Amino acid sequence: MSNPNVTYISASGLVDMKAELIDRIKNIRPIIAGKIGDAKELGDISENFEYHDAKEQQAQNEMRIVDLTHMISTAVIVDNKVGGMVGLGSKFTVKAGALERTYQLVGENEANPMEAKISNVSPLGAAFMNKSLGEKVTVTTPGGEVTYEIVAIA
Repeated sequence: MSNPNVTYISASGLVDMKAELIDRIKNIRPIIAGKIGDAKELGDISENFEYHDAKEQQAQNEMRIVDLTHMISTAVIVDNKVGGMVGLGSKFTVKAGALERTYQLVGENEANPMEAKISNVSPLGAAFMNKSLGEKVTVTTPGGEVTYEIVAIA
């Protein structure tokens, strides 16, 4: 389900992405421009660390602005699926032995393992995609193969 011309994202993720874009344009861009101006006032820019650092920050910020603009323009909002199959937006609980975990399957731009949001293109996310309640899924991890049973889907 990965398509480079489409950005799969939740409605709240799109709101966050738009807010980040506005912040980068209206706040971060002028701050960096100020840093560049201040560094230029220090004199020779050829060996001026502050100037080169600010220019690097500027390049990174502009690249992120381009990426955000593209992702927003190609956004496809996915809603939480309710029912019998895991899909984009689904929250689901799995059991592996005595361990039970709840994940949310999201587009790759929203993935955040610390928040249990796994990408649909990651090995773990792809393994659960379109699986049903009660199904067992075996995933190869760095520690070996792990078999999960899907015990709840929301």
